[in-house]
Amino acid sequence: LELLQQWAGKASKLAQQTMATQIVVSLPEKLRNEVAELWESVVSHRFTHELAAGTIDRAVLSRYLVQDHRFIDSFVVLLASAVAKARTLDDRIPGCQFLALVTGKENTYFERSFAALGVSLEHRESTPNAASTSAFQELMRNAAASGELGEMLAVLVVAEWSYLTWGERVLPSAVSEPFFCREWIDLHSGEYFESVVAYLRELLDREEPYLS
Repeated sequence: LELLQQWAGKASKLAQQTMATQIVVSLPEKLRNEVAELWESVVSHRFTHELAAGTIDRAVLSRYLVQDHRFIDSFVVLLASAVAKARTLDDRIPGCQFLALVTGKENTYFERSFAALGVSLEHRESTPNAASTSAFQELMRNAAASGELGEMLAVLVVAEWSYLTWGERVLPSAVSEPFFCREWIDLHSGEYFESVVAYLRELLDREEPYLS
């Protein structure tokens, strides 16, 4: 989570800096290249491999899910803000569809996983935010409040593209059970999620002329 928060923060700043530079490669590729070492740390983290193998320590996974679930509200605000700022109806529709998945199937995954792992509501509510959780929540809220579609998309692309990258990497070796390991990978891999990331990357790339 800390690595992802740092990556997103750098990407958001780089998106703002492009206002004064001429981009040769696509904007999403430029942002990734600028933080290549950090990117690789995120997408190849041992957590992802242990999750795919089903061997991840249950206490570690529980802590992760408690913190990650706290992103949903800020993420929904950010994605909804990007949908509202998108330039056409065609640009808004895929974002609306993805919002439905995040607030439906993905949120339900968390609730089912908490029940299976014995993580009570009381425990979740009494557990403080990790520093990286608070920082990433603030980053998403600030991007949403900026009113700048490019800045919003930079943060969204970081989050979803990095998830897709590690999800696709470990999918071939992922075990089918327990569900709280496999379904987290399934949510972040496959044809539909690939289309979501492609959609966000394309929107970000098309924002380049408006960064002035």
